[in-house]
Amino acid sequence: MAGRTGASSKKPKAKSGAKAEKAAPGGRSLWHGQLRLSLVSVPIEIFPATKAGARIAFHQIDTKTGKRIHYDKVAEGVGKVPPDRIAKAIEVKRGDYVTFTDEELDSVKQTGRHVIELAQFVKSSEIDPIWYDKPYYVVPADEMAEDAYAVLRDALRATGMVGLGQFVMRGRDWIVAIKPCGRGMMLETLHFADEVRKS
Repeated sequence: MAGRTGASSKKPKAKSGAKAEKAAPGGRSLWHGQLRLSLVSVPIEIFPATKAGARIAFHQIDTKTGKRIHYDKVAEGVGKVPPDRIAKAIEVKRGDYVTFTDEELDSVKQTGRHVIELAQFVKSSEIDPIWYDKPYYVVPADEMAEDAYAVLRDALRATGMVGLGQFVMRGRDWIVAIKPCGRGMMLETLHFADEVRKS
């Protein structure tokens, strides 16, 4: 490098082999568990692959006083409603609702094991882009997992296949596609059939 003395001009050689390097995507992992194929389980962590861009957040203010405008929770014909009278509900027919307590909602949340079971493999070209929802980086959870992680990644890359599976994250069931991405792997959540409009 220009301007340096006594330093070697040779670049360090990259290590060969299939061993995976644990990525450092930043932030906290959203999920950790096992990526399982048959009898092989690989401890992994999942990190978001995208982030919200720098956006300007606008607030509404009263131009006369300069005070910020807040939105009150109101019911039609009633007015402002106190928080202890507000409940989550599903509309079963127009104007008719079934309400749920927080305890009831917690009781029906998906818990699931921390396992992504790869149940099927397809060519990446067989999945129409409309089914893809959100990407996440998949990284080995520790050094012990790196070799098995790399074997799976390289096998997917060599065959051009994508692994399909299902798991639970944040209380919701997801269908996912696992595929190689650079020196690591990527998990992409997929839409369910009822979430995609027919053309």
